[in-house]
Amino acid sequence: MITLWRLLLLLLQWSKYLEAFSAIYSKLNKKQTTNLYGSECWAVTKNDVHKIDALDQWCLRMLLGINWHQHVRNDEVRRLTKQSNLSAIVQSRRVSLFGHIARMPDETDAKQILTASPAGNWRRPLGRPRITRMKTIQQDLKSSDLNMDDAVDLAQNRPLWRLMSTFGTTHS
Repeated sequence: MITLWRLLLLLLQWSKYLEAFSAIYSKLNKKQTTNLYGSECWAVTKNDVHKIDALDQWCLRMLLGINWHQHVRNDEVRRLTKQSNLSAIVQSRRVSLFGHIARMPDETDAKQILTASPAGNWRRPLGRPRITRMKTIQQDLKSSDLNMDDAVDLAQNRPLWRLMSTFGTTHS
């Protein structure tokens, strides 16, 4: 039979675990907020995506207190924290902002920049073309099997676009 003292001791231990778990999840939320500041406007390369995911994985391991010599797989850390990759969240935010801009009236500056094309006498500088924000958005849309025109039409339906931008990019 469990005595009252034993029950109180169990409750006290359980509350310490709850405090530890709540502290970890609040730190996870702060980490995500800090690491994703302004991510809607990032034009990233594959190397940048690998660095973002590596930083995210390192932060998760530090918050959970997992050392390298414990041999815990990355997918196991993801399963424990129930978080998707930081690069997928960045992609979701970019696609969401694209939909927001696509729904704006044609007279706004942001929409004009989105649909602008270079002047007729413009020449590309020498060397490899730089990764632009528009190319990054086109790659994001390509992963969802959309081209730019279809995406602008689809973005007019806000609930559908929100569903596609959040679920489609983070769960692919």
